[in-house]
Amino acid sequence: MTEAAVFNPVADGFAANPYPHYRELRDTDPVQEHPLGFWFLSHYDDVTRLLRAGLSVEDRNLADGPVRAQYEALGADRAPLVASMLDRDPPDHTRLRSLVAKVFTPRAIAALEPMVTDLVDASLDRIADGGPVDLVDELAFPLPFAVISTMLGTPPTDQTRLRELTGTLVRSLEVVTDPDVIRAITEAEIALAEMTRDIVEWKRANPADDLLTALIAAEQDGDRLSDDELIAQVLLLYVAGHETTVNLIANGVVALLANPEQFDLLRTRPDLAPNAVEELLRYDSPVQQTRRITTAPLTIRDRDIPAGSFIIACLGSANHDERFWGPTADSLDLERQNAHRHLSFGAGPHHCLGAALARLEGRLAIGRLVSRFPNLALDGDVRWNGRLNLRGASSVPIRG
Repeated sequence: MTEAAVFNPVADGFAANPYPHYRELRDTDPVQEHPLGFWFLSHYDDVTRLLRAGLSVEDRNLADGPVRAQYEALGADRAPLVASMLDRDPPDHTRLRSLVAKVFTPRAIAALEPMVTDLVDASLDRIADGGPVDLVDELAFPLPFAVISTMLGTPPTDQTRLRELTGTLVRSLEVVTDPDVIRAITEAEIALAEMTRDIVEWKRANPADDLLTALIAAEQDGDRLSDDELIAQVLLLYVAGHETTVNLIANGVVALLANPEQFDLLRTRPDLAPNAVEELLRYDSPVQQTRRITTAPLTIRDRDIPAGSFIIACLGSANHDERFWGPTADSLDLERQNAHRHLSFGAGPHHCLGAALARLEGRLAIGRLVSRFPNLALDGDVRWNGRLNLRGASSVPIRG
């Protein structure tokens, strides 16, 4: 009998390629009770079921144990984070999401295409003029950051500082046991909340036709948002609006360069760009995990999961589950017919609100990059950011 694998994100090679390890988990213990006190799901069907089950995301519902202790260790100053719709159950989640969703309509996102195209082309001009460059620094980071900043209507911001702080903050989405990391997360959150508060105050004095003005107006006129809720939604939009798309662009280009036949296919078939983005989202998910908390006992594959349990649904593993995707699950196939059924944007009530925006940015950035630089190649080693959840390439040296 094969010994069950244990989820181990510090295993050799995991940072660069976690998918062989995920396969071990699917094959030996797909509904795993981890020694650190959480549950870990790795099959496509189980992950899909969990995400659509309407379970809680609020840490107050956690039973006593290591995970609850981690959240308590983050301190009482977490109000600006836990007030975001990402961390709220209905009715608060419904109320907050409906407010922000008014700006993320298909028509509103489609209207952004000229702006995103101009931003992409400006980045590609810099790449063409600069010789060997880092894709993350020149395109993958500045593009989504500029887009979400424009949508929000924020003043010029210290991008370097914000990038450092958000990189630390997103570690809160992982199970963390290191007290130093927990302390750093808390400090980053406090700093980001203050930066965001300053931005909101600036916008109150400088209203315009933008998302942030709309959020402020809703808070003032309808008494719908508390101060913490307002700060939380803006911070969430900033973080989610650029961190995940950085990974989509960077990981997607790395995948194409590792599969030159697929790179050439996209170059010669630009009409494939929309489906290519879906397949790249599946192949190396920008968000590897999401979590839910049971408020009642739950049974999955004959495993009884108690109420108050913290469950990690592994999107990255589900997206490579050969039981759903077939024998080519680990291969990049830009013509894959069902690529859009990936779980990289989640599913159910918390399905990613910015999915259409990410698809637009990915399609334009990757499609136009491949078209303009047919001889694109790596010019050094890819470095990975070391995160478990928002896993991505932190440096992709390229030459055109």
